Amino acid sequence: QLQASGGGLVQTGGSLRLSCAASSLTFTNYAMHWFRQAPGKEREFVATISGTGTYTIYRDSVKGRFTIARDNAKNTVYLQMNSLKPEDTAHYYCAASNSYLNNQPRAMNYWGEGTQVTVSS
Repeated sequence: QLQASGGGLVQTGGSLRLSCAASSLTFTNYAMHWFRQAPGKEREFVATISGTGTYTIYRDSVKGRFTIARDNAKNTVYLQMNSLKPEDTAHYYCAASNSYLNNQPRAMNYWGEGTQVTVSS
């Protein structure tokens, strides 16, 4: 029901835009989230956007570099990633939940398969 795309290999300082298309759910009823997981590490929250798009939340390390947005007419959420760093290298997942206030992985109702982002130094 969630399909992420847009990952790839970029150099430090580069940009990527991830997309996550939703199907078979009432998109506006769900907050959308991006998580990432690097090899050997736990999955971590990256960004959240409320159902209407009014509220956004970011982890500290991506503030000012990443922007989450959604197009409810297209049932799609985006993650614009600028000024990428090697430590941003991870598999990125989109997820949907009933509340933007809880961005813990266990609170997610749906997960996409994710897309790989690799930032070379």
